[in-house]
Amino acid sequence: MPKTSARLLALLSLLQSRRDWPGSLLAERLDISLRTIRRDVDRLRELGYPIAAVKGPDGGYRLSAGKDLPPLLFDDEQAVALVLALQVAGGEAAERALTTIRQVLPSRLRHRVEALRVTAVKRPAAEVDGGLLLALSTAVHAREVLRFDYHDDRRRVEPHHVITRDGRWYLIAWDLDREDWRTFRADRMTLRTPNGPRFTPRELPGRDVAAYVMSVFRGSTDTSGNWPCQGTVTIGRPAATIAEFTREGIVEEIDAEHCRVTLGSWSWVSLAAAFARYDAEISSVSPEPLRAAFTALATRFSRIGR
Repeated sequence: MPKTSARLLALLSLLQSRRDWPGSLLAERLDISLRTIRRDVDRLRELGYPIAAVKGPDGGYRLSAGKDLPPLLFDDEQAVALVLALQVAGGEAAERALTTIRQVLPSRLRHRVEALRVTAVKRPAAEVDGGLLLALSTAVHAREVLRFDYHDDRRRVEPHHVITRDGRWYLIAWDLDREDWRTFRADRMTLRTPNGPRFTPRELPGRDVAAYVMSVFRGSTDTSGNWPCQGTVTIGRPAATIAEFTREGIVEEIDAEHCRVTLGSWSWVSLAAAFARYDAEISSVSPEPLRAAFTALATRFSRIGR
């Protein structure tokens, strides 16, 4: 049986991971008796953790939220995951939080996380006030109409989701004046108060938020998440080489020097240009609109050299 302090930490970690825990399941996960579980729960209560008893056939426990909740404790795996997430997040606030966490880590764990150095390469983030993001998220949760200035234009919207993409924050909302869905960059919004009345949320087009966002940034009206234009070509380079430079697409090996590549784009001309960037011989182009786009590009570029 682990020492009492380690056992209490493991028990607290489990209680934080889900709403209700049957006592028998806690005992099984920690490999201790129900009697020990009851004693350990009492110890945590004495330390100030509000653990409520849950009624039921087997009984159980719940870690309640509240203003007097003591600082949460993390096991080793949670601490490492938190450090990794903060490194990926980046930014001044994340750096300050990372410094604070490192200062309170035990020495055995501090050495582990000091070796964990991750650099997230991404578009420089646009500065967004934390209070603005909180106000947007609160309006989404409360289902309240938002009023704000955007590019010198006043907007009234029903906020649906706050998302982040490529280092920028966006609000997905139903524009009441334009009667259509819109996506707004948070760093370009100036909120007006107070919020408007409550509303009944509309159903977002597409299968889910991810599919809708993908279609918006691809310039497509197809909310299935697919590109509006998709084509396949054979490229005279090894599949391993082409795969290194293919972010979204399918690369299939044909032989040691050729591969089949499938890509998508918002137009046929842009798709042809995407294939041209590989700087290699291209053949077996399909479908026909893609072949026509290559011809159009060749004609356009030939005029430049005249």
